[in-house]
Amino acid sequence: MKVLTVVGARPQFIKAAVVSRAIQNDAGKVTEILVHTGQHYDHNMSEVFFDQLGIPRPTHNLGVGGGSHGQNTGRMLEQLDALMQVERPHHVLVYGDTDSTLAGALAASKLHIPVAHVEAGLRSFNRRMPEEVNRVLTDHVSDMLFTPTKTAGINLQREGVDPAKIYQVGDVMYDAALYYKNKAQPPAWFNEVQFGKEGFVLCTIHRAENTDDPIRLQAIITGLGDSGADVILPLHPRTRNMLDRLGIKLPSNIHVVQPVGYLEMVWLESRCRLVATDSGGVQKEAYFHGKPCVTLRDETEWIELVETGANHLVGTDSVQIATLLKGNLPEPGNEPLYGHGDSGHRILEILKTGKAGG
Repeated sequence: MKVLTVVGARPQFIKAAVVSRAIQNDAGKVTEILVHTGQHYDHNMSEVFFDQLGIPRPTHNLGVGGGSHGQNTGRMLEQLDALMQVERPHHVLVYGDTDSTLAGALAASKLHIPVAHVEAGLRSFNRRMPEEVNRVLTDHVSDMLFTPTKTAGINLQREGVDPAKIYQVGDVMYDAALYYKNKAQPPAWFNEVQFGKEGFVLCTIHRAENTDDPIRLQAIITGLGDSGADVILPLHPRTRNMLDRLGIKLPSNIHVVQPVGYLEMVWLESRCRLVATDSGGVQKEAYFHGKPCVTLRDETEWIELVETGANHLVGTDSVQIATLLKGNLPEPGNEPLYGHGDSGHRILEILKTGKAGG
């Protein structure tokens, strides 16, 4: 059996590593064709993840990146269509909610190749987010929908998706957290940064809804600054460009560093006192490492984290941001919300047999 996997952005590299490892351990019964669209083309946002995670080098690299959502998706769709006609895979595997996800799913569905979507069924219910549009459209052209939680499956059934297509397999990100936990390593610059006895806050900001809105972006920076906390901010290229363009100055308590690789990110997440982020994946990673999370968005796909008190939604309210970062938020519990660390194996078995295992 041949599986063509489409990836293009940081979170997808991490998720794909889990299933790719399961395929490699399956004694050659499945051949994987890995296609990197090039959506993240900066070394620190892309190449370093292949180096660190042990993912096989991409069979094809499309080199598409840097354009608008429409430009990227269109160019990817054109190239993926041609590539799939050459490779003729039995399944096309896509991850998450990026432009690469949608392009891969559309190209495959138009060629009548079964689409398998990992992390299906997530909903923020905010159609202004490009990610929400991508995930909804991908789900509705997919033939196998691999959901991380019960809530995700309920979302799909409410939208009329055939329950026979839905497989609750747990979260591949949890598999990754368990596998790479003991392989994590500190960034080279870490000992050069001085922190108070309270420890540090790890922050990431990259969502277009925040970076492309000067008012929201300024409010987040104000909240981080007013907290007085020592904040480590691995600065996403989009965020850096917007800060420079808008002339927003960062307070002295924010320590800006370059984007970090996954193993360094795991190390930072496991040693910070709390996480502040607008990333979907980092919200879960905080939970995996037992850290409270302040989410810089108005809504989240991971509603179960809010319900358990692990996640605190604040939007861009600078007062709330400052207050929560100053405080001592309780550590989250360890309820197995995202499976048991065997999602990659379960996905592979379903691809091979069309049936959910035990």
